[in-house]
Amino acid sequence: MIVLPADHHALGRLRTVGLRPTRQRLALARLLFRGGHRHLTADELHTEATGAEIRVSLATVYNTLHQFTKAGLLREVAVDATRSYFDTNTADHHHYYFEDSGKLLDIHGERVALARLPTPPAGCEIARIDVVVRLRARAASKPRSRAADD
Repeated sequence: MIVLPADHHALGRLRTVGLRPTRQRLALARLLFRGGHRHLTADELHTEATGAEIRVSLATVYNTLHQFTKAGLLREVAVDATRSYFDTNTADHHHYYFEDSGKLLDIHGERVALARLPTPPAGCEIARIDVVVRLRARAASKPRSRAADD
């Protein structure tokens, strides 16, 4: 098994939010939080863990990602009913979702303006607004036939 270098940053993150730094949580935190903001699915993180010779089941990856999200270390971005990404950037922002490649790209929060929000039901408040702008490549323009011009 490959041992990732000690990372006090990952350990500190877990302790700050009150999560016990188990071997698996710490290993996954090291993968997630190494170098910059990332958008990963559970399957992608599981593949990274397997490649780093970290023995962890896909179910454990899912459980850990949801624990990290609940603790505020991650944001879950659901792009459809079958696919969610976990975002290490928890600041106010939105996303472009490229349907053709399945990639997410951040949109800074101030770049999206909403003119009006609905009034929440009694006893509720708006906690957060997530905007996902779905993109796809434009279809190539088809040349018009001469017969259509006549």
